[in-house]
Amino acid sequence: MLVCDDDPDIRAVLRVLLERDGLAVSEAVDGREALRLVHERHPALVVLDVSMPQLDGWQTLERLRDFSDVPVLMLTRRDTELEKVRGLRAGADDYVTKPFGPPELVARLEAVLRRARSEAEEPKIVAEGLEIDLAARSVRRDGDEVHLTPTEFELLRTLARNRGRLMTHSTLLREVWGPAYEDDFQILRAHIANLRRKIEPPEAPRYIRTDPGVGYRFAA
Repeated sequence: MLVCDDDPDIRAVLRVLLERDGLAVSEAVDGREALRLVHERHPALVVLDVSMPQLDGWQTLERLRDFSDVPVLMLTRRDTELEKVRGLRAGADDYVTKPFGPPELVARLEAVLRRARSEAEEPKIVAEGLEIDLAARSVRRDGDEVHLTPTEFELLRTLARNRGRLMTHSTLLREVWGPAYEDDFQILRAHIANLRRKIEPPEAPRYIRTDPGVGYRFAA
């Protein structure tokens, strides 16, 4: 696990929490060091602070997504919908607002890690040019690879495995994020928007249909 925060006290608290949970922790004091360590150590998850000098969390995340789909949890002091949506659209998997409670942080990290784990021996789903390899956790559209974050992949997997079935907002949130997220409709809307931008053809939506006010279904 990689923790990137310019505050040494925050890094120390996170190290204690995560190592107590049996996780090995690397630390970075800024975005540039974080990018280097992701290249070198291939962490299972990155905890990334938003407010850092020189290269802030948003800029670091954008550069990180150029070469890695590693799960990312953002730390921010601004508990506003705009900030949360910005992070999710940039490719973050989740966010925690400072000051955070240790149980909440650990629970959210564990949820992100669960979504990132491979599910061996699952088949492929093929629908109208979209190929979802559930075992390899890879996606192709018309033969071209589509890079999804672990959360985006889990959301697509859940929709595709229930092809044609209406999945309510609360059901998707429970299945992909867990019971604690059941009412967090904004995080779902942001990830659906990201997913559509990556997999839907530009001329017309083909795969994910919205049932207004209720939920979504994989309609291909």
